[in-house]
Amino acid sequence: MQAACLLDVQGAAGLDVLNRFFKENAEDDMVRQLADKWTRGLWGKFAECDAFVSAAAAKWEMSRLNQVDRSILRLGTYQLKYCDDIPAKVVINEAIELAKKYSGESSPGFVNGVLDAIYRKIKSEADGNNA
Repeated sequence: MQAACLLDVQGAAGLDVLNRFFKENAEDDMVRQLADKWTRGLWGKFAECDAFVSAAAAKWEMSRLNQVDRSILRLGTYQLKYCDDIPAKVVINEAIELAKKYSGESSPGFVNGVLDAIYRKIKSEADGNNA
């Protein structure tokens, strides 16, 4: 989530500092590898993830969301859509925990609602319903 915030602020220039960022913030090599994989994957899908978030949070423009919530939602959306090895329930629960720890009082419920709607849309599309 912190790396997603970094890319939100620095854009593509943030990709150049990811390795150093992960080395400074994660002791476990496996954690660094997963964080790097997810962050670089997310960067390649920012626009697509933003479209899912915008559709699910119809009353909120991406620019109006605080940076932490925006980053949590982007990462959660990326994981729901592209990380088939992570159960949706785990993705959503982890996003809620991040929101509890790093964002505002109403953020966990907001993150839960948005990611649940995104998951239902992704599942519907995968099932061929295009709802």
